[in-house]
Amino acid sequence: MSAVHLQQIRKTFAGTEVLKGIDIEIVDREFMVFVGPSGCGKSTLLRTIAGLEESDSGQVLIGGEDVTDLEPSHRGVAMVFQSYALYPHMSVYENIAFGLRMLKLPEAEIKDRVQRAAQILQIGQLLERKPRALSGGQRQRVAIGRSIVREPKVFLFDEPLSNLDAALRVQMRLELIKLHKQLNATMIYVTHDQTEAMTMADRIVVLNHGKVEQVGTPLELYRTPHNRFVAGFIGSPKMNFMDVRVLRADNAAVTIELPGGTPLTLPFTGQAVKAGEALTLGIRPEHFVESGGGDIDSGLAGEVMVIEHLGGETLLHVRLPNDLVIQVKGSGESTAVDGQRINAGFSIRHVHLFREDGSALERMRPVAQTAAV
Repeated sequence: MSAVHLQQIRKTFAGTEVLKGIDIEIVDREFMVFVGPSGCGKSTLLRTIAGLEESDSGQVLIGGEDVTDLEPSHRGVAMVFQSYALYPHMSVYENIAFGLRMLKLPEAEIKDRVQRAAQILQIGQLLERKPRALSGGQRQRVAIGRSIVREPKVFLFDEPLSNLDAALRVQMRLELIKLHKQLNATMIYVTHDQTEAMTMADRIVVLNHGKVEQVGTPLELYRTPHNRFVAGFIGSPKMNFMDVRVLRADNAAVTIELPGGTPLTLPFTGQAVKAGEALTLGIRPEHFVESGGGDIDSGLAGEVMVIEHLGGETLLHVRLPNDLVIQVKGSGESTAVDGQRINAGFSIRHVHLFREDGSALERMRPVAQTAAV
C-alpha cells in the first residue's frame, strides 16, 4: 500500500507561515495534483513529503508508516524536478543507473531495471547517448526513468513540464497519464497550470496562501466550486464575476438584480441572505449562448469590444451597460463584429453565487419525484 496521509502540516519561513495546518489523504495508486498560484505552498508541501523540507509540526504517513523523521532515502519516494539535473558527461544508461550504483545493487539487477524503465519510456534507442544529444522531452523521460528504477512507493513530480514548449507539454501530459496506468503507482504532481491539473488528475488539491481551498475531482471543482477563488482558478478562460444586489430571499430561492436592472430568481437557499445584500454572480464564458437560442433563462445585453478568433471557437469580449467587460465563448463560425450589440443568454443551472467573504451559496437540489401508488 502506498497511500499518503498528511496531518496538520505547518511550515514557517522567516516568520511567514507558508503551510497552515494541511490535512490531505491521498489514496493508494491515485494521481493527485497540487495546484495553485505561485507562492501558495504547493512545492514546499511536496518537498515536505519527500523529506527535503522539515515541517515545523504535523505528520507525514506513507503506506501507514510515520515517515516524518526519516531521511528522504528511507521514505520510499522518488522525485522528478523541474530541472532535469542530468550528468552531462554520462550516457543515458549511466544517468539512470547512477542512483542504483550508489545503493550498491548487483550489476545484473541494475541492467534489468534500466532496461525495463527504458522500455516503459520508449527510450531504449537512446541509452548510449549523452544528454546534450537529447531533446527536452527526451531528457525529461530520462529524469523520470531515474525515478522508475528505484521502484518507489510514491512518485513526486515538481512542475516537470514547465521547461517544455506548448506542443511538447501536451505530449508529455499524455505520456505521464499512460505511465501512471502502466506503473499503477501513487503519483503526486505539482503545477501552477490548471489545464495540466484538469487533464491529468484523479483528484485535485487547490491551494492558496498555504491553505487547502478544496479537494475534489476535476469536474467537481469545475461544476461545484466551494468559493470564488476555486471558481476563478479552475477553468479557462476564467469565470466571469459580476456584482449584483439581492432583491429578496427565502429558504428556496434568491432573487437578484442583474447588471442592467433585470430581476432574476435563482434556486439557491437564501437563509443567510437578506434583501439589499451584495453578492457576486459567476458565469463561465462557455455557458453563455451568443444572441439567444438553446437552453436560455435570461441574458445580458452588451457591445462587442474585442473578438478573438481561435479556429474551433471564438472568444468575445462584451462590455455591459455598467462598463464591466465579460467574456463570451462562441462557436468558430461566429459572425459577430466589433461594436455589435448582442444578448449573451444563459441558463440558471450554470449560474454561481458567492457571498462577500467568497464562500459559495448552496444550490437547492431538485426534489425527487415519487411515483403515485
